Amino acid sequence: MTVKKQNFFNTFFACIKFGLFWIAVVLQIPIVLLLPKGNASVWYMRVFMGILLGLTGIRIIKHGKLSQSRPLLVISNHISLFEITTFPVAFGGSFVAKKEIESWPLVGWFAKKFGVIFVDRRPSHAIEALQAVQEKVSAVKYPMFLFPEGTTTNGSYVKAFKSTLFNFVEDSDVTVQPMVMNYRFKDGSVIPDEDLAEHFAYFANDKQDKGPLCSKERSAFGQVFHIMVIGGFYVEITLLPPPSLDGKDRKEIALIMQKIISDKYMELKNKKLNIKR
Repeated sequence: MTVKKQNFFNTFFACIKFGLFWIAVVLQIPIVLLLPKGNASVWYMRVFMGILLGLTGIRIIKHGKLSQSRPLLVISNHISLFEITTFPVAFGGSFVAKKEIESWPLVGWFAKKFGVIFVDRRPSHAIEALQAVQEKVSAVKYPMFLFPEGTTTNGSYVKAFKSTLFNFVEDSDVTVQPMVMNYRFKDGSVIPDEDLAEHFAYFANDKQDKGPLCSKERSAFGQVFHIMVIGGFYVEITLLPPPSLDGKDRKEIALIMQKIISDKYMELKNKKLNIKR
């Protein structure tokens, strides 16, 4: 399968879906506003994101089981902004994210309401940030997701993990579970690296270490519209068993988790997804 070419009909129907997308967002605002922070709002994120996924044409396939241990931190590779919608729909839960997102218009407000824990990565705030994250992650009963690459990629590889993001895991009772995420065409076939970078990934070109680059970067909502035009895709999620991290420091944890996720990602990268009809 190849990427659906943009033409009048694809664009026209994408415009309708994009309009419905914004109507759905606006209709959800009063509901989200009235929900109290905590389990109720985190649970509702699953409903909210499910509506947006349906309009965007993204489907989810899961392999493996989510650990029942709590507190639970799930680590994944990161290709585009769509992981932020697919993971809550697939498993419930919320995210550990960089502090800057908290100030983003609308997105930051939704994120805070949906239980996102913001990490201030500035060295001068390291100790207090560490304590705050440890307390919050330990208090919740749902999984928290983290992207330790620190940015999105073009999908051709998994970047080195930032060890500072594992500070709060050292000497804690947090279970850390690796998870691998791949994108597939709607028929389950593999998306070539060039198409993945050009149409599906969401990233800054100068942050890529290897692989093809996108000729045109899009805004977040521009990327949503583009995926509507080309008809959506499958997100294949593979959960792996949590490794033993006893006695490991943050640098060792980052290296272990990166190797597990990178090895599995590269193993699955060129395998077709079998979709049961």
